[in-house]
Order: sequence, then C-alpha cells, then structure tokens
Amino acid sequence: MPSPLRRRFLPLTALAAAAALALSACSATTGSGSASGDANGEIVWGVDGSLLSAGKMDPQTSQLDVTAMVQRAVLDSLVFQKADGSFVPWLAKKWEVSADGTAYTFHLRDDVTFTDGETFDAAAVKANFDRIADPATKSAQAASMLGGELYKGTEVIDPTTVKVSFSQPYAPFLQAASTAQLGFYAPKVLAEHSADLAAGGKDVTVGTGPFQLSSYTPDQEIVYTRNAKYAWAPEGEKAPAFKTLRVQILPEASVRSGSVSSGEIDLASQLPPNLVSQVKGSATVKSVQVPGLPYSLFLNEKNGVFADQKVREAFTRAIDVDTAVDKIFFGQFPRAWSILGPTTPGYDKSLEKSWPFDKELANKLLGEAGWTQRGADGIRTKGGQRLTADWIAWTPVSDDHAALANAIQSDLKAVGFEVTRETLEPGAYNAKYGPKTFDITDWDFSGVDPDLLRSHLSTDGFQNASSVSDPKLDQLLKDGIATTDAAKRADVYAQIQQWNAKDDAIVPLYVTSAITAVGDKVSGLGFDIYGRPLFFGTSVK
Repeated sequence: MPSPLRRRFLPLTALAAAAALALSACSATTGSGSASGDANGEIVWGVDGSLLSAGKMDPQTSQLDVTAMVQRAVLDSLVFQKADGSFVPWLAKKWEVSADGTAYTFHLRDDVTFTDGETFDAAAVKANFDRIADPATKSAQAASMLGGELYKGTEVIDPTTVKVSFSQPYAPFLQAASTAQLGFYAPKVLAEHSADLAAGGKDVTVGTGPFQLSSYTPDQEIVYTRNAKYAWAPEGEKAPAFKTLRVQILPEASVRSGSVSSGEIDLASQLPPNLVSQVKGSATVKSVQVPGLPYSLFLNEKNGVFADQKVREAFTRAIDVDTAVDKIFFGQFPRAWSILGPTTPGYDKSLEKSWPFDKELANKLLGEAGWTQRGADGIRTKGGQRLTADWIAWTPVSDDHAALANAIQSDLKAVGFEVTRETLEPGAYNAKYGPKTFDITDWDFSGVDPDLLRSHLSTDGFQNASSVSDPKLDQLLKDGIATTDAAKRADVYAQIQQWNAKDDAIVPLYVTSAITAVGDKVSGLGFDIYGRPLFFGTSVK
C-alpha cells in the first residue's frame, strides 16, 4: 500500500520571499549550537501528524515520512549519513563489508543503553532486524530497505559484534541502516509489546535516542523528554540542551505557519510554498530539496486505457506541467523530469527538457491509438467506449494538490481525455488499490538511494502502482542493488529512468522541498539529508 507521504498537503496565495530562503540538501547537517540556553526549556514543534493515530507510530511498519521524522527523537541507527552522502559511526563504532558485498559486520559501542535500562548490543540488533523481516510484522518499506527476500539474517558474533548477511551483494544497505525505519527498539518492548508499537506510547516506544516518549495523545500531541544519559550522538553531541520536545499535531498548514509566526510554537514543519511569505515575526525559513521519487502520477498499465503505451504517452504530453507547477507552487518546487529527483544519487540530468508539453503530439498519438471519434461533450470514443480514467487519491487532499489535479484534468479534457478523480478514505482507497482496480494514483517518496525504484517498478514491488512487469527492467533493478561500483550503479539507474521515459508508467510532476520555519528561541537546529529537523546540539532560550 502506498502512503500519503508528508508532502501531500497545502493551498494557494501570494508568495514572494522564498528565493533567499533556500537551504540545499548539500548543506543539511546536524546542529552546531552550543549547550547554552534553558536546560529546563521546551521546544514546541508543529507537524501534520493527523495520520499517526491510524496505527502509524512505528517506523518499522509505517511508510509515512512524518513517522520517521518524529520518532527519530527516540530511535537511533547503526550509522549516520551526512549531507555529503558519507557515513559516520553512530551506534556502530566501525564496520566492514565483505569482499563479495554480501555481508556487513558492525562493531558496536559498548556504552549504549535503552531508556528502560537495557543494554544495546548485538542481540538487540538481531531482534529488531528479524522483527522487520518477519512476514507477520507486515513491514513493507523497512523490510524492503532491509533487502526483502535478499535478507538472510543477522548473526550475533559476540555482544558487540553483529553480522548482517544477504543472499547476494546488497549495495543500498548502509544507507538503509542510517534511517529511522531501521532504528532500534528495546528488546523487552519487542518481546512484550510488539503488537502495540504501531499505536505507540509511553513504555512502548522505547529506544536509545536523545529523548524518551513521555506521553502521546492521538491527534493532539506527543511529548518527548530528554534522555539525560545520552552520550552517543553521531558527531559527538551529548544529551539535549533542553528538557522537553513537545510535538503538536496541527494538520492545517496555515495554523502551523501562523503559530510559529506568533511565537505560540517554536518550529513548524511540512510548510507549503504558498505560506512561506506568510511566516512573520522573527521566524526564519529553511528549505531542503528532498531526494527520492518526485511527486508523480502512477498509470496502471493493467487496468483500462493505460494498457496502450501510446495512450500513456499522450496523457503525459497533454499536461502543461511547467505552467501548473510554477503557478501552484509559486516557483518553489521545480518541475520534475525524471523518476529520481536532482539531489538523488544516479539522477539522469539528460532527461531534462526531454518531454515538454505538446498538445498537438498528444492529439496525434490518441488518434493513432484509435480514439478518433468524439462525443457531444468533446471526450474521445472508440468502439462506443469513452476515453476515461479513474484517479484515486488518499484523503486528506491539500488545496494545492486539488488545484494541480484540476489543471491536469483541464489539460486532458482539451485533447478529449476524461479523468475522474475520487478522494477516498483509507479503507475505500485500499479496496481499489489492493486489486489494482483504478487507473491513476499519486504520491512522492523520499529516499537517498535510487534502490527506492525497486519497490515502485519491479514486478513484485510493494508500491508497484503501475502494475509494471518487465523482465529486463527487473534485471536492471537487481543489478542496481548488486553493483557496488558507483559509476556502474549510476549507469544502471540511468537506464531505469530512461526506460520509464519511454514506457510512461510513472509521470513525475514536481520535486518537493522540506520547508521548516524556526522561531528565534531555537538555535543550533540541524537537518538531515531529507530536510527533517535534528536536535543534536540544539538549544532553546
């Protein structure tokens, strides 16, 4: 099942101030603030966590970006990925990769404890990884990041040495091991409360992180309290320099923007481009372009009219993407040309400008596909069948996405292509998504390693909304994970991107940035490579 990732929310109004506010992903880093400030202080952080209450508090099973973002406060990882893409020790002091690329051996710190008092050791690593890989856990994203069917298991060599093995070389693993999805819960929690992790809560969401979860009121707030014993941050930082991290669940972006402007909250994440200019007072804005799969439309090749590649190509070329994206996102989100964003390793820059808006070509292709007749309303027909496609969207749908959908529907209607759009609650959405009885759906997906395309394009990929099944593509996706040479991997993923440019299974529309407003009480705030706030070295007045 796909997830409505954190970047699916938002409306429209005037904007002018953001060009000077850009902070590229290359400059994302941990904070460098000093420990000065109010040691008993509180940072109030506004997020759209409206879907967390639907059993999405566990990054090992949830695909929501917001889950990983807030639970990073509790869950540490083996390694940390810096903004330049390099890796530094975290819970692992060092590591080795076997000559054949099938095994990763980690040498763990011996001074790390979970907040329930348990020792972090090799057995804890094994317990977490085996839990993720267990089909009963029903993990999708984290299990895929752990290698899926390639994961052979985790072996405890001794209390501070653990070996993770795969059935073939698995190049993306180190990056995966740096994420909250592969972060660590206390073994006692896994043994006694595994079924409760999705709901989350005090004494359930227990990790080794800089904070411990003190209370959780669904749809209202999550309260994290400083882990005073914390002394193993990735770049030497110690326990947080403030006591409480209060996460307020504020689904309305305008409320988050207004609240940080007025000083009611100290930090507002997931802000839309149109609200950047409305951030007032002393708050500043940081914008980090997110790596991964841009916001895209997925055309189901096994259901309805999109079985015909000419129809898929016509659909793609009939949309004036540049105009819609520029107007709706105020020039803040660049138009996407590929199924990888520009900050993602392996991005194929040669695809830029390769498929511009071309209404004439779209009409020509539809004619060649046999859609030559038109009804009284202008919609094309063939053999009495209307040229129509059903677009399912997961609620809530933001104003900007509604506006973008309207623009797309209007452009397609101009060439005689009818698109009907349904905004569905999760249950109704899944009822169509599961058996693939839809024509179009939409989302974006953050990720640093281009292997994220495997879940979206391989025949058995858990996010293969386009119902793609191509043996040559499957082989390329396998080659991508088995190849450790950077140049060879780049070539493989260039071929995959070019495949999509010809097949039109996925239509990339725009590249998201993570936009965060920070109040002047907060200093030393850092950001990870995804643009998510990090509180190492952060202090509050």
